[in-house]
Amino acid sequence: MTVKVRTFEPLEVSGQKEKAVMIPFSAKAAGSYFSGETVVNGYDTQLSKADGTFSLSARYILEGKDFKGNECRVFIENNGIDLNDCRPHIISDSPELCFLESAELRSEVRCVEDGVIVNIFMQEEISDV
Repeated sequence: MTVKVRTFEPLEVSGQKEKAVMIPFSAKAAGSYFSGETVVNGYDTQLSKADGTFSLSARYILEGKDFKGNECRVFIENNGIDLNDCRPHIISDSPELCFLESAELRSEVRCVEDGVIVNIFMQEEISDV
């Protein structure tokens, strides 16, 4: 699945040892198993520590259709410490997509002008979700 993300003005808080940045976004997804768009804005939360470590966690719900044309929703939580090596977790109310809830997934994030492109793949097959 390819998710095109359009980001908006970030919110941030800097403490003495850590910085938190929350980036609201909207998204549209298209892939072999599901196509849809965000119901409301999602958020990408990024934490940077004084020791140089970094983590990110994006959470959002998409509404659309599964590969059989049934309307459904998909929740995605994408966590990582590097844009090229994140681990998405998917939950869906579609019986056709329930296999994604236990699938080994990975994602790659590429920055573009007004946001990012997220490509989500199944680990074992390296095929597009």
